[in-house]
Amino acid sequence: MPTPEPEKPANPTLHAVIRKVFAAAEKGFSLDVDFTAAAGFTVIFGHSGSGKTTLLDCVSGLTRPQAGRIAIAGRVLFDASNQTNVPVAKRGVGYVFQDLALFPHLTVEQNAQYGLAQLPRPQRRERAAALLRDFRIDHLSRRRPTEVSGGERQRVALARVLVTDPCALLLDEPLAALDAATKSKIIDDLRRWNEAHRIPILYVTHSREEVIALGERVLVMENGRIIAQGTPHQVLSAPLQETVAQLAGFENIFDATVWLTHEDRGTLTCRLPTGQPSGFVLLETPLIRAEPGSRVRVGIRAGDILLATVKPEGLSARNVIAGQLVSLERRDMMISARVNCGVEMEVHLTLASRDALQLTPGREVWLVIKTYSCHLMQC
Repeated sequence: MPTPEPEKPANPTLHAVIRKVFAAAEKGFSLDVDFTAAAGFTVIFGHSGSGKTTLLDCVSGLTRPQAGRIAIAGRVLFDASNQTNVPVAKRGVGYVFQDLALFPHLTVEQNAQYGLAQLPRPQRRERAAALLRDFRIDHLSRRRPTEVSGGERQRVALARVLVTDPCALLLDEPLAALDAATKSKIIDDLRRWNEAHRIPILYVTHSREEVIALGERVLVMENGRIIAQGTPHQVLSAPLQETVAQLAGFENIFDATVWLTHEDRGTLTCRLPTGQPSGFVLLETPLIRAEPGSRVRVGIRAGDILLATVKPEGLSARNVIAGQLVSLERRDMMISARVNCGVEMEVHLTLASRDALQLTPGREVWLVIKTYSCHLMQC
């Protein structure tokens, strides 16, 4: 009689402390992280080269840290202090790579059964069929990966990993090549699967939209370190670091100096240098603890700036800045306008707004920016 599988904890967590130094051709790269991921989605967010994939490789066992400890649901997978290092095949961690790594000579069903070789054939078929149904590809079971669409291949890759009932799931930008609609459907199916299984999922992405759609929690990485973490709203709506602001979609980031404080109305007046002798742009921002003369960084989303072709009057917005339209660039169904107002600012417009305002490079315009659209960051 087969030994029953141990019952999984109701809410397993993944805890990792990783200290690893990598020698590169011209400079060293060190990964130094300490985090806990509860059951559910934890999104690993950051620019290329920040260490996201290296982090997943350490958790999976593909890369061995020089120091640290990794445990899932109390089971230690790696501990440098006592030489514990569970082999990749025995960690029970599922890993979906960006290139999927499906076997082209096997059918969808055979791919899904691949990790179940130790089970009797009827049990292999039953478990694989259940996953194929969960991810809505059971009708493709006899086809090979080259005979299905990109989104369907992603579903096969997920089914092949999840059929082994992993204790944690690592996803390295698995949906990067898909259109938004297909991506959304797969995310919904994966979320539904995890509501029933509740395991920690580390999901690497470059996409701000995926962070917001998926993330119960987000870790932002830069140069091998976690520089911000929390809910997507906490991290992306009020970033303290410039790297996070860039990832969060603040297209305009400027050096500034605090000029005046207005405690009675809860604002600061900041000066943005223009590069011209005695030139500067004044910008009213929310009040923070800063003395006049202090240096700060100001971030403004391009979509939070209004553009007018006549000088606006009678507005609640405190910042009305004159400038000249430098360029217009169409990006799908949006227009990116660049305006020189002493500093160059990017403004996002609809196609209809561009046409209604009859915008052309060289035209005099005014930018309208609300005080609370100006976000102050550490310098």
